[in-house]
Amino acid sequence: MKNFDSRTYSINDFVEWDAGKQLELNPRFQRRAVWSEKAKSYLIDTVLRGKPIAKFFIRQKINVTTKTSIREVVDGQQRLRTILSFIKDGFRVSRSHNSEHGGQLFSQLPSEVQGQILAYEVSVDLLINLPDSEVLDIFNRLNSYAVILNEQEKLNASHFGPFKLLADRIGQKYNKYWTDQGVLTANQIVRMQEINMVADLLIAFLEGIKSKKQISKYYAIYEKSFDYDTESLENLFDSIVATIERIYPEGISNTEFHRPVLFYTFFTSLAQILYGLPIARLSPLARLLGSTPVSISHEAIRNKLERVEEIIQTPDVSLLTVSERQFRTDASRATTDEAVRKRRTEFLLGLMS
Repeated sequence: MKNFDSRTYSINDFVEWDAGKQLELNPRFQRRAVWSEKAKSYLIDTVLRGKPIAKFFIRQKINVTTKTSIREVVDGQQRLRTILSFIKDGFRVSRSHNSEHGGQLFSQLPSEVQGQILAYEVSVDLLINLPDSEVLDIFNRLNSYAVILNEQEKLNASHFGPFKLLADRIGQKYNKYWTDQGVLTANQIVRMQEINMVADLLIAFLEGIKSKKQISKYYAIYEKSFDYDTESLENLFDSIVATIERIYPEGISNTEFHRPVLFYTFFTSLAQILYGLPIARLSPLARLLGSTPVSISHEAIRNKLERVEEIIQTPDVSLLTVSERQFRTDASRATTDEAVRKRRTEFLLGLMS
């Protein structure tokens, strides 16, 4: 027998229940996580943009004597606390999340925007008069089917600063490019591997080539402070993708460079040729990105890069030089350690020079 009911309620419904003492925010069914100000701002920005948020689980306890209901939020408490706090002018949306309404309290928003927020609907699974044991059993069953988060999914769930938003935006902008070029599969994109790759490349822009294992370290550093102009960084990223397209007008899907390990090497090598790495240490970022990149011959580079295919595909390694054999080994191992990445990049730079 079905013991829940799926419904939608507006934010204003929760505001009315809270004012009428009919809403109980009790954390006994979930961990007592404390959200950062950035996390709160990011949630409100999601509402402001009219995008969906995860559903709530609410246990409705009906008192038949008084004919009143108490709605106990058993999952989604932090989200609901954040929303109610914002409605009560508890905090402001960050300008890094929303340029139009950043820095404003709820009461300072235009009346039509306030109305849109109050009318925003959330999905709710309503558990009516279920005992604690039944509620816990429901959550245990839900967690039994949950997919374990990978590293990037955990990073996206716990970071809300401008670096995270930049990596998200660029990764999603090039979704079709990644799959069309064979760099990533659709399943990998579902698991946020395109954002992981973009973050890895952005770190190379700012810090130089690093091990992929250090992505989480730089997410933490950039969450605390990220003073770079994100629009300029995005333009820089776009310029390198455009350069790849000029070198290979028909795409890279049939080349060795569609493989993530060599795509990273190709990308960082071009960044080194055009701008120098790390760009942040060569000159002020805004001035550097406002300058004209080094002029290169796309056709000449393509001709030189044909050697990569020959090195990797040749059946007779005795015909290769020592450095070519090393590159072939490094490319086949797909290692993302800093030393190997630098060695691959140095070889490619030597080939293209």
